[in-house]
Amino acid sequence: MQNFTFQNTTKIVFGRDTEEEVGQYTAEHGSKVLLHYGGGSIKKYGTYDKVVESLKKAGVDYVELGGVEPNPKLSLVKEGIKLAREENVDFILAVGGGSVIDSAKAISVGYFYDGDVWDFFTREAEITEALPIGVVLTIPAAGSESSGASVVTKMDGMYKRDIGSDLIRPQFAIMNPEITFTLPNYQTACGAVDIMAHIMERYFTNTENVELTDRLSESALKTIIKNVPEVLKNNEDYAARAEVMWTGTIAHNNLLGTGREEDWSSHGIEHELSGIYDVAHGAGLAVVFPAWMEYVYQHDLERFAQFAVRVWDVDPDFKDLEWTARQGIKKTREFFKSIGMPVTLEGLDVPADRLEEMAEKATENGPIGNFVKLDTEDVLNIYKSALK
Repeated sequence: MQNFTFQNTTKIVFGRDTEEEVGQYTAEHGSKVLLHYGGGSIKKYGTYDKVVESLKKAGVDYVELGGVEPNPKLSLVKEGIKLAREENVDFILAVGGGSVIDSAKAISVGYFYDGDVWDFFTREAEITEALPIGVVLTIPAAGSESSGASVVTKMDGMYKRDIGSDLIRPQFAIMNPEITFTLPNYQTACGAVDIMAHIMERYFTNTENVELTDRLSESALKTIIKNVPEVLKNNEDYAARAEVMWTGTIAHNNLLGTGREEDWSSHGIEHELSGIYDVAHGAGLAVVFPAWMEYVYQHDLERFAQFAVRVWDVDPDFKDLEWTARQGIKKTREFFKSIGMPVTLEGLDVPADRLEEMAEKATENGPIGNFVKLDTEDVLNIYKSALK
């Protein structure tokens, strides 16, 4: 196990009707907030009204900016920075899923910066100050509600890039599983894949003697595998929704990454897909992750066999470790398919004409990943293997 420092300061407020408490938690951090959200769903299903009523009751003034799209856009981030400065807000409240939260985080770091906020995403500037933010989570998927990460898309050049800092970790996250009852099944399934991918990016490691976080990761994966089909059968299954929502947070608050080297190449490979073709991030990961597994599994057959046995209950073949390992990959792909996810680029309606461009962009700063270092040719081979 490696040395590590773990600290997560996000207060989690979990359960039924907790969104009605958002005013009191917001008032602890600010008196005028930027209320940031996506499309019309929070207004259609009543979450917006509950949030606004709670803010008013707590005496918190607000201005609002909606319109966040999946794969949040840099252009709206810049609009948010401008509005937040003009209105002298001192807090940002994100009501939505990962895209809304990531957009809010980008606004929070751009607020104090005189240059182009994109400088943080290209590592030309370092995050030293950020407006505090809070979250009312509506989609369990990205784990952004308690992470120190944000991902934004720049349409000029079709770049999807990330930033990371404890300064953008939310002050609080309000999480009511009931809010997720109205999610379409496709969105729920995309979220489930994203959650599993966050766990697997940490699970496939070269670090030895990480038994505790191995077991925690395996348990989290099995929780998603068990509960997501229940949610898809009954959208108002509170117990199953709660399990999925809480697992989504645990998957990306970095507890599961303590003491171990993480990989993250699959996310880098997928970012080029959603950056160029605007596909749902989870759907892209459902295609990329099994393809990545097939490309690298021989690097550590024992870990992949362990994954197959402990996560997917594969009966091990002690004389054929490779067969056991491959069964885990097969079952991963089959599960994604069973919950309605595409498992090929063809299923995503992604053509083959820009694979080289995506591979070059994914590795423009050098090889990606840690489990196996992948260069441009490796990434291209993974894209090609995922075509059909």
